[in-house]
Amino acid sequence: MPRRSATMLAATLLLIGLLCASVLMKVPFTEMSPGPTYNTLGTQDKTGTPVITITGRETYPTSGHLNMTTVQVTGANYQPSLISAIVGWMRGDVLVVPHDNVYPKGQTDQEAQQQNAEEFASSEDSAKTAALKQLDIPVTTQIIVSSVTAGGPSEGKLHAGDRIVAVDGVAINSRSQVAEQVMKHKPGENAVFTVVPHAKAADATPDPANEQQVTITTAKAPDEDRAIVGITPGVDHTYPFKIDIGLQDVGGPSAGLMFALGIVDKLTPTDLTGGKFVAGTGTIDDDGTVGPIGGIQMKLIAARDKGAEYFFTPADNCTEATKGTPSGLTLVKVENLAGAVKALDSIRSGDKAALPSCNSK
Repeated sequence: MPRRSATMLAATLLLIGLLCASVLMKVPFTEMSPGPTYNTLGTQDKTGTPVITITGRETYPTSGHLNMTTVQVTGANYQPSLISAIVGWMRGDVLVVPHDNVYPKGQTDQEAQQQNAEEFASSEDSAKTAALKQLDIPVTTQIIVSSVTAGGPSEGKLHAGDRIVAVDGVAINSRSQVAEQVMKHKPGENAVFTVVPHAKAADATPDPANEQQVTITTAKAPDEDRAIVGITPGVDHTYPFKIDIGLQDVGGPSAGLMFALGIVDKLTPTDLTGGKFVAGTGTIDDDGTVGPIGGIQMKLIAARDKGAEYFFTPADNCTEATKGTPSGLTLVKVENLAGAVKALDSIRSGDKAALPSCNSK
């Protein structure tokens, strides 16, 4: 065989081998793509029931859209081939990121789903609280035992759902106060918890007769020389009427802002959107502060494909969002719930110049 032909054959075989390897070789990346969007003012596609249902309080007609957005993510156990990752990098509607950026090392699909479900439930609670605070509707806040560490000092003495009234006689009004009081002790000393057992903690009206004192012998923290009691404090809220958020197969904390806006709209005589199509994303805390989320580029695509004209963007996501904004979609910078409601006033009136923009400093 002539040398030239042999060289070409060897190069061809090498190329074929490399192509086969790229198809078979798995790489540690995760793929994100635009997911479904849901109008928080509308109904669920599968059941036809409202996304947000409020009972025990007067509600008002709404129009337009306040769509929450989602991202579809490949599972924790999935690893794309090298060629699939390369194709994903070249596409504009797929985001390829390192696997550990999405799933902590060793996290299974089941653990990821559980975490997403817990974050979603927490975002619902914070959305309700922030919305009612925005409307000056009283919300009762209680500090509770969220979980008890197995084998820890509190096992069998405190239980998930117990309301923490005081520690060593000091009234507890925040989660951080619990740790502060416990750390005043040295490991091995006793901390006295005043609690309302979980069976009675749901009562909206406090009754001192339900309170119990529980003595916990503190232990040394595994990582440093400080006292612990082996619980995780949490926050529970009691509302003056019932608010149900009923979406299925959705997880994570990023829908908080849009849920809160949906609740505010339903409880407000003014039709906040004025019939406009607004979408958005962002976490929210009890005080209405909006936080950043992941996958913003994919959510922008999902929103615009659905027909959104405006996209409420967490301030900390603005820089990333402006790098690939779909044509026809106006980014609105949002820092808190009050600012989002004000932005809806501008959208409804057609005053685009008054909208806080991601493009402005």
